[in-house]
Amino acid sequence: MSASTVTSARASVPAPASVNAATRKARRRSAALGVAAWVVGIGFCLPALWMVLTSFHAEADAATNPPSIAAALTLDGYRTFFGGGGGPTPWPPLVNSLAASFFSTVLVLLLALPAAYALSIRRVRKWTDVMFFFLSTKMLPVVAGLLPVYLFAKNTGLLDNIWLLVLLYTSMNLPIAVWMMQSFLADVPVSIIEAAQVDGARLPTVLRRVVAPVAGPGIAATALICFIFSWNELLFARVLTGVVAGTAPVHLTTFVTSQGLFLAQLCAASVVVSLPVLVAGYAAQDKLVQGLSLGAVK
Repeated sequence: MSASTVTSARASVPAPASVNAATRKARRRSAALGVAAWVVGIGFCLPALWMVLTSFHAEADAATNPPSIAAALTLDGYRTFFGGGGGPTPWPPLVNSLAASFFSTVLVLLLALPAAYALSIRRVRKWTDVMFFFLSTKMLPVVAGLLPVYLFAKNTGLLDNIWLLVLLYTSMNLPIAVWMMQSFLADVPVSIIEAAQVDGARLPTVLRRVVAPVAGPGIAATALICFIFSWNELLFARVLTGVVAGTAPVHLTTFVTSQGLFLAQLCAASVVVSLPVLVAGYAAQDKLVQGLSLGAVK
């Protein structure tokens, strides 16, 4: 080996000082990104934390401008929400929201699973056109379909009926559920499905005992998102329901009256109404993360 070759090889090896400087620079960049992520995360959580704090204040303290952060804490807002002051009880709207969200989510899963199977594993002809059709149904503004749905419900006697909301929420969430589950089922190995069919398993058995367990995280993520969408829906519930089938979001609007905005009571009601979704998300967080990350790394 010539002297020039040795010299060039030595020159190509970075000096220890430069390596340490690059390492420190990378660590500073990583620390700065971590701090920025924490700041952004706290910024997103601040409105929710402010709502929780306001729910424990009296109406006089909650209405001050600027807000009184160090005001005395009280449970009056929650007592009023649960009918402690002689107001309406929130249990029927909460039960209606739970029933509409639960049954619509079950129907969405029962319909979306075979549809996603036909679009991902046993693909039908022009399946991309079918997927575009499902997506195009979400392009229609919700307000544009409000009047026809109202007239249909009025002529069929379904106004103020919880089962009408179940059908509406099912139709509204079915396209997004098919889109999500199609991507999840695309990662299911075809070999295990063929092995089950060789053993004599029919399609319902394949879906129930083979596809559903393998795509369980994706199904759980889809179910949770559909449940959240149904639970939070307000426009159709506000127009199509009344006394019998009113949901929890509709009940929240009763705290904004001609007498003024009862801010502390509204925040207390919002916290209570948000709890079922938060509990469901926390209970299914592992499945949700697995489901939403399926197919991200191949």
